[in-house]
Amino acid sequence: MTRRVSRAKQRIKDSGIPFRLPSGDERSERLGAVLHVLYLIFNEGYTTTSGPSLQRAELSTEAIRLARMVRHLLPDDGEMTGLLALMLLTDARRLARSGPDGSLIPMAEQDRGTWNAGYIAEGVALITEALPRGPTGPYQLQAAIAALHDEAPSADETDWPQIVALYGLLLKISENPMVALNHAVAVAMACGADEGLDLLRTLEADERIAGDHRLPAVRAHLLEMAGDHPAARASYEAAAQRTTNLPQRRYLHARAARLGGEQ
Repeated sequence: MTRRVSRAKQRIKDSGIPFRLPSGDERSERLGAVLHVLYLIFNEGYTTTSGPSLQRAELSTEAIRLARMVRHLLPDDGEMTGLLALMLLTDARRLARSGPDGSLIPMAEQDRGTWNAGYIAEGVALITEALPRGPTGPYQLQAAIAALHDEAPSADETDWPQIVALYGLLLKISENPMVALNHAVAVAMACGADEGLDLLRTLEADERIAGDHRLPAVRAHLLEMAGDHPAARASYEAAAQRTTNLPQRRYLHARAARLGGEQ
């Protein structure tokens, strides 16, 4: 992964943004590539693809540093501002995501008092600044969703209907199956597990996500919400078999075992 990050940094350098600012279509194309690379670096740091650790803070920290550099050069670009806001609002929860033994703690069970209040305040300010500026892009919408999560006093007090609406807008400009998966979760939280499960069925035939552990993991969570514990247990086990991140695998096995022990 270190080599990938080095190549990503070189790609940002080669794009020309730190040294000259192209105009028109050339700038849009280059900036889009840079933002995508930064997004990938951050995501790999926030949840590693494989290995013994849930996250690699040095990668997400480096992605934030590079995003600040690019935004300094392009302070009026809404998507650049949205991406930086998204990173800050997401990374704000980093310390609460793992227990002392490195185990995964889902957002609903995290101690929100340990979230980084400075990052949250900065991220909210950035996305509040960016949203009124013309067209709203996917990074801005994701940042707005992250802000709703971070500003909620508790999981139960999250504004799920607003999150559903934002994911609906995001789906109109992005056909990414992960967006559809997150939309299904939001719908389940706002309207009930059965409605979320109905949406999941439309994703099962999508080859882009069919083998991803997150699909059966979400299905398991919604089945558990619906009270179908045997089916939920099977889906948790299926998800555990697909992930190569060890803390995620242990968490999924633990959820399955807990349901298996219920009478």
